[in-house]
Amino acid sequence: MKRRDVLKWMGASFVALQAPSTFASTLPMKATAKKKLVWIVLRGALDSLHWIPPMHEKRQMQKLRPNLFAAISDKVLPLDQNFALHPALPTVHQWYREKQATPIVATYSGYGKRSHFEAQDYLERGGHQETNDDGWLARLVKVINSDSLAVARSTPISLRGDHDNLNWYPSNLPESDDGLFERLMHLYEESPILSERLAQGIALDEMTGLKRVKKVGRFPQLALSCGKLMNENPSVQVSMLELGGWDTHNQQAIRLSRRLQELDNGLKQLRIGLGNQWDDTLVVVATEFGRTAAENGTMGTDHGTASAILLAGGAVKGGNVLGDWPGLAPSNLYAGRDLKPTSNMYQWINTAVAQHFQLSDTQMKYLKTQQPLTDVSLIRTAVIA
Repeated sequence: MKRRDVLKWMGASFVALQAPSTFASTLPMKATAKKKLVWIVLRGALDSLHWIPPMHEKRQMQKLRPNLFAAISDKVLPLDQNFALHPALPTVHQWYREKQATPIVATYSGYGKRSHFEAQDYLERGGHQETNDDGWLARLVKVINSDSLAVARSTPISLRGDHDNLNWYPSNLPESDDGLFERLMHLYEESPILSERLAQGIALDEMTGLKRVKKVGRFPQLALSCGKLMNENPSVQVSMLELGGWDTHNQQAIRLSRRLQELDNGLKQLRIGLGNQWDDTLVVVATEFGRTAAENGTMGTDHGTASAILLAGGAVKGGNVLGDWPGLAPSNLYAGRDLKPTSNMYQWINTAVAQHFQLSDTQMKYLKTQQPLTDVSLIRTAVIA
């Protein structure tokens, strides 16, 4: 008996796994909803001056980072008269031209130190909350009465809370033969719960197709599966992906070129997986903090302050670069070394989320995200189409 036949025999419906080796409890289905949010955390602190270089400050860029800027300056993908994209981001560039992507520069989470772990926790909590069991995304899920999905081995802080969350990550274990599934069906036939969980797992295996991918766990495959899972399950409106490897203290030009290409391919696959749902999707890409304005002696950069975020998706009113640019002259640098933040990223995220899900001020207050660096009234931009 083939796995597909076993699935039909059980009559099971799709649901994600709670962990790589165990099956999740089936969550109650919510009312069918279209709006989707995908939160992507780039762990390690991505250098915004490298992925969104300020081309109107060529002279300062050449002074601050002669090697890093020279590696990309003649290959960048133009955005507007001031900024461009790293050449490894053609998908994001195409979305920008289609008015489905908007970078926001010189922004930060509100965290004022340079510790990766503290900054990532702070980012995922949404700011000033002190417990790691209360993520900002989990609070949003509760507000919109949705299910959520984390494509991760364990539940990230962003989705920790008092709601049910679906976790899924592909297994690296050898693929089982079809006969094993038939034997397990017979073994579990006296247990409705175990039988249901097994059928659910088989359904997920068939739907994602990652068992047929040799290199499971790569970001493009994970993003594709995330999109498919959201597309197949209408109750999952919110999901989270993560990608590490952005801590580029040395050889940044080579390392970021590879990493940005992986991110770009992943975003492309996410859109494919979402299918028609893309038109109602908001993607938020953020990192914990930025990096120093000047390159260091090993052709890398060190921990800094301001960075950038990206809003993308069919729901976004894109095609422009937002944020108040502080400049790179020595007198404009934060602490004499970093790009200075001019806005809090949660000003922008709150604006996008409120517009996307049409949330009231009362509902937004429940998110309890970090208070803005500047008056929130300064941001009235329509970021959702």
